[in-house]
Amino acid sequence: MKQISRVWQKIDIFSLRLRLTIGIALVSALGLGGLASWTTWKMQQILINSHKYKIVQIADRLPQDVQLYSEMYSVETSLQKAINNLTTTDTFLWIKGADNKIIGKSSNWNLLPEITSAELMSLTEMSVQPELRKVSQRYFILCGGALPLKGKALGNLFLVQDVTREQTMFMAMVRSLAIVSILVIIVISIAIAFYIQRSLQPLRQLNQMTAVISLADLGQAQLYLEYAPSEVKELTQTFNMMLARLAQSWEQERQFVSNVSHELRTPLTIVNGYLQSVLRRQNNLTSAQQEALETAATETEHTIRLLQDLLDLARADSGYLHLRRELCLLNDLVAEVVSMAEKYSDRIIKIESINQLIEAKIDYNRLKQVLLNLIDNAVKYSPAETPIFIKLNLQGEEAAIQVCDQGYGIPLQHQSRIFERFYRVDEARTSSTGGCGLGLSIVKTLVESMGGNVSVRSRLGEGSTFTITIPASSSQ
Repeated sequence: MKQISRVWQKIDIFSLRLRLTIGIALVSALGLGGLASWTTWKMQQILINSHKYKIVQIADRLPQDVQLYSEMYSVETSLQKAINNLTTTDTFLWIKGADNKIIGKSSNWNLLPEITSAELMSLTEMSVQPELRKVSQRYFILCGGALPLKGKALGNLFLVQDVTREQTMFMAMVRSLAIVSILVIIVISIAIAFYIQRSLQPLRQLNQMTAVISLADLGQAQLYLEYAPSEVKELTQTFNMMLARLAQSWEQERQFVSNVSHELRTPLTIVNGYLQSVLRRQNNLTSAQQEALETAATETEHTIRLLQDLLDLARADSGYLHLRRELCLLNDLVAEVVSMAEKYSDRIIKIESINQLIEAKIDYNRLKQVLLNLIDNAVKYSPAETPIFIKLNLQGEEAAIQVCDQGYGIPLQHQSRIFERFYRVDEARTSSTGGCGLGLSIVKTLVESMGGNVSVRSRLGEGSTFTITIPASSSQ
């Protein structure tokens, strides 16, 4: 039962393969079922009609024989001789007079069971046209009518023929035909399923090829299927044209972002310099002017950081993000980052590390940018009275740096997307509290550029833990 349950769980009820298999199997079943039913009905008609013809011949001949014998014998003797003359081992005759009493019958009734013969003789009327009827688990063709003699009705003729043997054989053949039809349908369905599976294989290959296409190789991606139907090849060509258009659009977008970020950063830096210069001479400013300039400076710095992030991402996409990787002591880097973060955040940040110096080949400033970014997120999304933990340890041959908070947590459905560009868990947050959705994307890009990996583990109401792992070498 468990195996059947597992197989059933693997079946996709909405798949094209299953729909085609069921559809063709149903058409085959209806076709074979209809053919088998028609064949059965036709064979039964042929069988019954052959016996009916014999019954009709006997019914037509009996009055003639009675008439012929009546010229030489009495009516009773003539009737019995005529009956005996037409009686066979499977044919039974009897005649009832006007008072419903039997005035003549064939001599072979002992061949039938008593209950069957009694039930037959109890019949009071029969159809003039031969018909098939089941009597006491046996099958008979019955026919009846008036028996004339010299222009008068001598009585009612009852004529039956036992076709039990033929009917039993016919029913057995019908059952065999039904079983064979079912087996044929099953075999056809299985063959159809395998054929459809093979026919849909090019579509699976197309799906597998498109699934592994990443942003990095979008421009060079080309789909090709050598042995595939014409329709699938046309679909492949359409996919290739779509990939080319996507690559072109992405390149244009990347170039646009890079150009805009580069062109806007310089004038904004100059504007920010002037704002800072004016703020340093704040003695000549009113409180309203000072507040307005501080707001402008803050927003300018925020915009410059956004442009710098966009520029970094554009450089990473084009392969021009240069890293100065060198062997650094991660213990010192973490200590420096925590010292800087405590100054601007006024939060308690604790370091938990093993009593071991851990070295890794990294870009010192870029990894510091990554950690500051993660700490900044932890500060924004956790209560002010809760501490933030930075953990440094070894996991096999990799160094692991964890940034842990006791904040609100990240819903499970968002955890797989928080590293996407411009993705924000809560769209209602303002730019001052929630950022623009580039911070974690920058983190992922920089960490992966250094050969590492970043992941998140979070539960609502319990906080989040961001883990950075990079190849490392340890020393005592």
